[in-house]
Amino acid sequence: MLRRKGVRLENLKLDDLSGEQKELAQELGIDIYLKLVEKFGGCHIYVAKIDKIMAAIRDNTLRKEFNGYNYRYLAKKYDLTERRVREIVDSDRASPLKGQISIFDEIKEE
Repeated sequence: MLRRKGVRLENLKLDDLSGEQKELAQELGIDIYLKLVEKFGGCHIYVAKIDKIMAAIRDNTLRKEFNGYNYRYLAKKYDLTERRVREIVDSDRASPLKGQISIFDEIKEE
């Protein structure tokens, strides 16, 4: 575990924190909170809204279900326009970042 200037982080208690930091530690748990602090301490991190995450899951599922011809079926199934289905399918093919490693891969491995 991380140690700085004689202080051991495993001794951290929720009462040692305040505000957003305390909320984060309560929600995530101390161990995950400390990993977050070690990896991203001092950085500004954007946390997506749940709708954005749900849309990403939907889009990935839609792409897997796409067979080259079922635009109308997928549009009805996911309550989208056929045009939006085409955009989602085409965005997967044109994505310049496809296959790149996420900065979060390192945290997942631990």
